Amino acid sequence: MRIALASFVVLAVLSGSVPATANDEPTAGATVETTPVTHTGDAADDPAFWFDRSDSSRSMIIGTDKAGALETYDLHGRLLQRIADIFPNNVDVRDDVVVAADDDTGHGVLRIYLVDPATRRLKPAAVVPTAVTAHGLCLYRSPASAKLYAFPNAVSGRVEQFELTVSGSTVTAKSVRLFNLGRTVEGCVADDASGALYVAEERVGIWRYGAEPTAGGRRVLVDGAEPEKDGHLTADVEGLAIAGDRLYASSQGSSDFVVYGRMDNRYLGRFRVTNSGEVDGCQDTDGIDATSRPLGPAFPAGMFVCQDGYNVNGKTVLRQNFKFVPLDRVVLPIGQQPIPYG
Repeated sequence: MRIALASFVVLAVLSGSVPATANDEPTAGATVETTPVTHTGDAADDPAFWFDRSDSSRSMIIGTDKAGALETYDLHGRLLQRIADIFPNNVDVRDDVVVAADDDTGHGVLRIYLVDPATRRLKPAAVVPTAVTAHGLCLYRSPASAKLYAFPNAVSGRVEQFELTVSGSTVTAKSVRLFNLGRTVEGCVADDASGALYVAEERVGIWRYGAEPTAGGRRVLVDGAEPEKDGHLTADVEGLAIAGDRLYASSQGSSDFVVYGRMDNRYLGRFRVTNSGEVDGCQDTDGIDATSRPLGPAFPAGMFVCQDGYNVNGKTVLRQNFKFVPLDRVVLPIGQQPIPYG
């Protein structure tokens, strides 16, 4: 948990780096960081990519400030847009559809926006009440039907599935599935290629479900989280992301990231995001995202982005933000080039 790790991580980052683990895993230096979020404390949480299909260098990162805003950044980390007076915890994107889970109302809603590609501005399209108190979120585009789905989840462990229909500037939603893991969840990611839904049960590990609405409750444990289950993760298990042929997970208790094969879920290794020049690394990370799509000259092989729980400049602790890592820095230490799934 962030509170339990706070004193250790702050001391570590102020001394220059987080100590290596017993395995002395590979490191990847962040090259860009975003403008810090507006609010202090535990505020930044989850990032997601919007890809500009006409000019990849104009792509954006959309990040949540769960204390009161949704923000967008260019690939230099500069703030482009702030949507204030909402409380989004997680966010995800498919094509030009942006969905954020907002649980501040005590009931939970999906806040849905559409991106105007010409201006890169987010425009409100719908607010959808949820049966679960929406906290975590991921989206899924079915390879079988091409339908778009959203998976909001709650700290209670309940997960709901919505079918989203885009018509012009409006979006409608229909609840099609509801299931329960039983304990705290947040991070999730759906694989548009394989039809798998991965959900992080924070104290237990990563579960794989089917992402189609007819998949039911059958599940497989991908990896366990120490100390409750044997595995490569250390609780809490937080953000999940897919890029190329890999599945990434934020092992918040060890302040590093665990890597699996995308199709077979085989454990491949782990890495830490560390300081690089004037950009500090990521510690105690909540949300992550990754893409193997080229994003212009600064990120020709794609990008890994992580929320930084302790953003520092020298010995000064700043408001939280997000760090950008060229994806080739992440994949090369593991010893295998990724397959560019797009």
